Amino acid sequence: MQPHRAEYVLRLGAAANAPRIGTAVHDLSQDCAGWHLKRDIATEIALTASWKMSLSSKLDAEEPRSGNNFRYRTTQIQNGNTRETKGRVERAKGELRAEIATAGSQPSLVLLPFATLMPVAAIDHLTERLRANAASFPALMFDPEVMGDGFLIDVTQLDDGRLRASRLTDKPVATPKGKSWPVSMTFTRGRDQAQRPLFSVTAQVFENGVLDRLTVDTGMLTVTADLQSLEMRPAPNCPRS
Repeated sequence: MQPHRAEYVLRLGAAANAPRIGTAVHDLSQDCAGWHLKRDIATEIALTASWKMSLSSKLDAEEPRSGNNFRYRTTQIQNGNTRETKGRVERAKGELRAEIATAGSQPSLVLLPFATLMPVAAIDHLTERLRANAASFPALMFDPEVMGDGFLIDVTQLDDGRLRASRLTDKPVATPKGKSWPVSMTFTRGRDQAQRPLFSVTAQVFENGVLDRLTVDTGMLTVTADLQSLEMRPAPNCPRS
């Protein structure tokens, strides 16, 4: 994993002329204590001529280098209604616990499968397995934005040519050097894996953790995300512990 700031344009549908519906920013920085993750997503979707849905979601999170803990705060606004959530996930004494508090309600405690990975550690695990030439593999990841719970992610490498083509951008974006893989990922509730997947994602995954050419399919609608700008940052020079 390498610290970076990536900006994306969101569009409704996978067609080349799909309408633009918003933006997303993924900002991953690092110091000697660990990772700092910020995400800012803003969309407005016109489902009909008279029915529009606006949604913004902001995440501010910290994950230590060990990947054993995760603290976060989210602010989500849907059609003017605001929902603020604070949470912490801790791995200790053979258990993985998530304590989640939404403004105006009592905190809830969620027990997660012990193998569940924190968000940054999950991307690191993804690239490690792809570098090892794994054609398909599962992973459990804690999700702070959609569910506040764990996802089971089934990852499959795609053949070249099966990924959606990249779109023209306002200005050229220099993608990272090094290896990358086209992948398909399905997301199922981690604690209820008998259910059908909630949604699927295809993307180009770079070995330093950058993602591009994302297509998210929920069954009801499809949203795509394409890199518009990318800033790679150096890793901190930390003393060995």
